[in-house]
Amino acid sequence: MDGVIAPRSRFVPPHPPRGPGPVPVWRGFFGERARTSVYGWSRQAFELPYMRRNVLGFRVHIPLEPELVQHVLLDNAANYLKPDIVKKLLAPVIGRGLLSSDGQLWRDQRRIVAANFAPAAVDALVPVFAAAARDAAARWSAGTRDMAVAATATTMRIIADALFAGDRRLTDEAPMRHIAAALEGFGEARIQAMLGLKVMPWSPRGWRARKGQIFLRETLTQVVRERLPDGGPDDFLGRLIRALGDKFEDADALALAVDNAATFYLAGHETTANALTWALFLLSEQPALQEEAAAEARAALAAGADDAELPDRLPLLRRILEETLRLYPSAPRFDRQAAAPDRLGEHEVQPGDIVSIWPWILHRHRALWDDPDAFDPGRFAEGGRERHRFQYIPFGAGQRTCVGARFATIEALTILAEWLAGWSFAPVPGHEVRTHGMVTLRPAGGLPLRLEPRGSSFFRPIS
Repeated sequence: MDGVIAPRSRFVPPHPPRGPGPVPVWRGFFGERARTSVYGWSRQAFELPYMRRNVLGFRVHIPLEPELVQHVLLDNAANYLKPDIVKKLLAPVIGRGLLSSDGQLWRDQRRIVAANFAPAAVDALVPVFAAAARDAAARWSAGTRDMAVAATATTMRIIADALFAGDRRLTDEAPMRHIAAALEGFGEARIQAMLGLKVMPWSPRGWRARKGQIFLRETLTQVVRERLPDGGPDDFLGRLIRALGDKFEDADALALAVDNAATFYLAGHETTANALTWALFLLSEQPALQEEAAAEARAALAAGADDAELPDRLPLLRRILEETLRLYPSAPRFDRQAAAPDRLGEHEVQPGDIVSIWPWILHRHRALWDDPDAFDPGRFAEGGRERHRFQYIPFGAGQRTCVGARFATIEALTILAEWLAGWSFAPVPGHEVRTHGMVTLRPAGGLPLRLEPRGSSFFRPIS
């Protein structure tokens, strides 16, 4: 299997409808636009090089040329910080952890965390990824299964095993429910924060979100405290606690350990679970391509199921994953706030302005991609059309590129290989797949698929 994709019929997966012109700002606070961040964009958004909007007193710049994105994320990155409003929204869950901090605090934490995600450290985890995937699949039977739930449970177990010494408090159904509730409540909290109001629950969804936040913080605080004073096992959390203790005073070190535990527990499984879910959806709609990927996976696993070179033997599956992340980036947007005056091309930026980076739009922009809404893994083949490095940014870009990008990629490839080798996935007739979510993109209501085992010869013992 050389990873070359044979010609096949054009497939355009679903995306929210697009009107001809801009949607009024107020629509973003009601209906589906208040629940799904990628809903309601006009066709113009996918054609223009730049947009600017005024949202409740905030001036928001949306750069849609890679050169402008590079200016914000790399060339003048020191001027573009995490927005105050984002820090306010994230504080109840991840405090001042790596994702929400700036300046020296961010640099200190980045150095501490990065060592845990070095290539050799990630490659050594392939057996952990494979075991979790096999364990999940061993419990399946032919019929319909919600693969969004299966993906979440599997990546949650991997995070617990790989980063938190397998703590079972982080893998049962309660965290899954609370995480989903916390993410669902983001839209309501966002409206309050933008209006300058105190963020507090004002609906049943808001109360569920608050309950979820409290549960996660209390559980992770307990996990961290039990590791004190020396951090306990030599895993991610143990090394994190020890390194923070060497750098910060005791109270700050404890708070930052909990903040980063929450950051990597949430981001470490939610985003990868979504990527897996969307990849399985796309493959379920392309049975011939699924068969090619399954054959590649079987050959790669036969050559060594648990070795670090496994992902290198999956070139076709890697292209499928890359195209999945183009069409359905796990984080469809991220924002920065200008600290000082600047210019984005010919557009003036004032201190306090928000610059909103939208992978969802960049990845589907008509000036940047051929047939941008079509699912075409071939566009990532070697020797394909050259791309600007800030045109495709599923893990962010510049100094703040996701530190866990390699972890997530190797994890997703390993899980997909294990699952495709043993099972086939087909759509459930009549089920409509729609995008949903404000922070991450998930299929609304999950992803039920019809599963069939490919044959007993594809199964291996659980290690």
